[in-house]
Amino acid sequence: MSIQKLTRIAAATLLIASSAFAQSQDIKIANIVEMSGPGTTSGVMFKQGVEMAIKEINAAGGISGRKISYTSEDTQSNPGVAKGLTQKAIDNDVFAIMGPVFSGSIMVSMTESKRGETPNFTGGEAAAITQQGNPWVFRTAFGQSVSFPKLARYINAKSKKLAVLYVNNDFGKGGQSTIKQLLATGPTQIVVEISTESGQIDFSAAVIQAKQSGADALFAYTNEEESARLLRELRKQGWNKPVIGETVLTSAKVVELAGEAANGAVAHVGLTVEAPQLQAWGKKYQAMYNTVSDHNGVKGYTAMYILKAAIEKSGKVDRKAAATAIRNSCFTAKQYPNVLMDVCFDDKGDIDRESFITEIRNGKTVVAETLPPLNKK
Repeated sequence: MSIQKLTRIAAATLLIASSAFAQSQDIKIANIVEMSGPGTTSGVMFKQGVEMAIKEINAAGGISGRKISYTSEDTQSNPGVAKGLTQKAIDNDVFAIMGPVFSGSIMVSMTESKRGETPNFTGGEAAAITQQGNPWVFRTAFGQSVSFPKLARYINAKSKKLAVLYVNNDFGKGGQSTIKQLLATGPTQIVVEISTESGQIDFSAAVIQAKQSGADALFAYTNEEESARLLRELRKQGWNKPVIGETVLTSAKVVELAGEAANGAVAHVGLTVEAPQLQAWGKKYQAMYNTVSDHNGVKGYTAMYILKAAIEKSGKVDRKAAATAIRNSCFTAKQYPNVLMDVCFDDKGDIDRESFITEIRNGKTVVAETLPPLNKK
């Protein structure tokens, strides 16, 4: 074999080895979200928010000089699938996991991220998620323990007799239980509790039940597609009383699907691209994906930048150090602009920040009021 050929082989071997070494130095992220099934809207927007942040971070040189590599996997809105994918990600030694969004899925899958001692960011809102003592789980959505006290104050000012409609899963039952507890000692009486199913098509019987209860307002706590169907049925049956929700009810997808029936719906939301702090980001997302983001896109995007801020704060690319840097810590938009809003995390991994009361007016989401953080110092 000639010297020139040996030289070429050696050079090629060195290039392959260098490439493999560089890849091993990447910060590996597993994006495990709902890309099919009832959670598609939430999961896809969360996924796109994560990917948008990763592209920006890599274009700016990565984190501590290291690029981010990632995979995106579909949970199919199935907790068992979510658990299996999380186990696979842990076995592949990822640095952090983004998702799932659905509470039922993260409740099952987070046992695997705990086993792997891997930071796990979720958009799930069920109160029970952060009550399990899992030190590796962080929300970029409000948990019900943070958002619902704000919501309860609003409902107490608007309703004396309330109908509560909820979806019969971890997310919905958590909301139903939390709002019931918070309203128990106030002026608002819950006169009927209406259980509905994930993916439910027909809400006619549920609306009849709400009307017959004598309620002067309806609290609706279900997923995007179901919320839109509910609003259309309420309009069809002539419901003319307040419809109040939490985050989902006034989201972009609900407005798109419900049309004019969404007008008048009011919700407490932790994130909305209509807020002054998020409008520029919302336009950037729309330009990239040709669709309007709801709160889930912001959740995914900010999760990546919170992770980046935590790594920089800790001074090393280390999973445990990053998790420690997040817990009981605050990150300001002034110091870390891409977290978009000042945020604080408690010892359980729950997030606190400003939030908003939004209303649908003439087919558009309008910020009616800005509320301070629950634990404003």
